[in-house]
Amino acid sequence: MTDSTLITPQSVGSVMRQLLLALIPGVLAYVYFFGYGVLFNMLLASVVAVTSEALILWWRRKPVGFFLRDYSAIVTAVLLALCLPSLAPWWLVTIATLFAIIVGKHLYGGLGQNLFNPAMIGYVVVMISFPQVMTTQWFNASQQSKPGLIDTIIHQTTPHKPKQNPGKPGAHSKIDSITSATPLDKVKSELERGKTLSEIRHPQLFGLLGSSGWEWVNFFFLLGGLWLLYRKLIGWQIPVAMLGTMFLMAGLFYVYDSDNYLPPLFQLFSGGAMLGAFFIATDPVTCAATHRGRLYFGIGVGLFTYIIRTWGGYPDGIAFAVLLMNMATPTLDYYTQSDAFGHKTRKP
Repeated sequence: MTDSTLITPQSVGSVMRQLLLALIPGVLAYVYFFGYGVLFNMLLASVVAVTSEALILWWRRKPVGFFLRDYSAIVTAVLLALCLPSLAPWWLVTIATLFAIIVGKHLYGGLGQNLFNPAMIGYVVVMISFPQVMTTQWFNASQQSKPGLIDTIIHQTTPHKPKQNPGKPGAHSKIDSITSATPLDKVKSELERGKTLSEIRHPQLFGLLGSSGWEWVNFFFLLGGLWLLYRKLIGWQIPVAMLGTMFLMAGLFYVYDSDNYLPPLFQLFSGGAMLGAFFIATDPVTCAATHRGRLYFGIGVGLFTYIIRTWGGYPDGIAFAVLLMNMATPTLDYYTQSDAFGHKTRKP
């Protein structure tokens, strides 16, 4: 027996729709601080996800309409789009989504049979393959004027040269001049150059609690996550364990050396911390099934995220941390399952 009861009895489609509703506050904050690019990413990823899923289901001779109504492809697309750069080119979104649906989901047999989180598979593929695009096509929240909807769509759908000579007309797209890396990436780069936090602390990077702009996005994803907990659509174990581990690790190193390690709240309210804790790591298919297993799963995600953020080669390690713990899920389930009443399970 396992203690895998996580949500109230509802259809998959109902759960997925409520999850999408819980994302709305964070998405609105995302649009406010980083422009309309995320909406284009979400729309394009959703179209590619639904189309590719329909084709795969048809090829596998499965009832297309029945499976599309579970909204799982839409949820994967939206979560993936929220992780990609706000001004990502259309081809990057398309490649990431195709890998998420075809390789991350259907290669394993479809919903309920995939070992890895599909959205994170798609993200990691493009992060490893196109690191420059993934780390530079972010809109800076400190910019006073944001690109309009039409300019954003043109930028994301029209090939343009990377910025090389800003003084030369036509050398780059108009929006290229206001794109940059994320605050987490900038802080990490400056720390690696030998600067201290006091030397690089300024409003473009640091907000009240976390990184500029991102702290509010994370705050509203936190509200959406708390609503999911209230509705009993997810369990508390993974979010609490993941965020608690990140807070503890960051606190210990910050106390040890506050000039070279980011404070705990900055870690929690920067990058994809809250999105990862409440919406990604809690995927019921790829996370541990037992209560104890979910605690260990969340601890592992939080630990790996902090390690990658601090000493790894990527600014935000949530995707890699989730995939690493996805590999450990079968082992966690095996060693944390409860014994049947009146029996003892013998384990090697």
